Amino acid sequence: MRAMFDAFWRSVAYCLHPRVIALSFLPLVLMVAVSFALGYFFWDSSVAAVAAWFEAFDLIQAFLGWLERMGLGSLRAVFAPMIVLVLATPAIVVLCLLLVASFMTPAMVDLVGQRRFPTLAKLHGGSVLVSIFWSLGSTLLAVVALVLSMPLWLIPPLVLVLPPLIWGWLTYRVFAFDALATHASADERRHILREHRATLLVMGVLSGYLGAAPSLLWASGAMFIALAPLLVPAAIWIYTLVFAFASLWFAHFALAALERMRATASVEVLDPEPALTHDATPPAALSLPEPPTTP
Repeated sequence: MRAMFDAFWRSVAYCLHPRVIALSFLPLVLMVAVSFALGYFFWDSSVAAVAAWFEAFDLIQAFLGWLERMGLGSLRAVFAPMIVLVLATPAIVVLCLLLVASFMTPAMVDLVGQRRFPTLAKLHGGSVLVSIFWSLGSTLLAVVALVLSMPLWLIPPLVLVLPPLIWGWLTYRVFAFDALATHASADERRHILREHRATLLVMGVLSGYLGAAPSLLWASGAMFIALAPLLVPAAIWIYTLVFAFASLWFAHFALAALERMRATASVEVLDPEPALTHDATPPAALSLPEPPTTP
């Protein structure tokens, strides 16, 4: 736990590094461009489809009617846009994570390696192609888990547990692999991921809860549609910074664990020579042959 908290505070300090701040704008620009392009082409049709889908369910219409009786009839107009944004949030989070892992993580691992571990050898145990397949496979599993768990989100305690747990697992899988891809060999990477699996998962889950903070801005963009063009980019940038921090956190922890493992492995323990004890019989001394006696 001490190593985890040490890596945490180091990552907070590294987030203020000009290079990290500058790198965070590249995923931001890409995500904002993609989001507004999708919104331009599909926003009206998506909101209309969701509104038509709601009209087919009497329970939802009863709920909206209850809101009108409570004096909250204005929420009916933003209910469909809010649902569209809520459904789009997982896709935004996944794309932000993958963009950070692709564009920022290698640069930040290199930054941590140069500043804190300059003598740590690079064994390149994970290629770019392997990292891509690893990230895509982990993302696919996380998306499947999210879809299957959505009915359980209607239970209040589980909605606070399941999404951060799934995002945490995905964060741990992607960033822990990328943090070790350059410096560790394949065997070293597997050993560290196996030995520190619990700690890395805790780090991922905490990162998942930190990632829930931008959702408040994202949700407020649904409630205040006029401010959405400002709130959505702000939420995306916060997502980017959260994942950048998580990437730095995993880099500090994983590289420190790799350095400790190599330092331990480099100490060769030699079997000491058997020592003579007080009751041991010393080896017989070599004696020269006696000279022949003269008669």
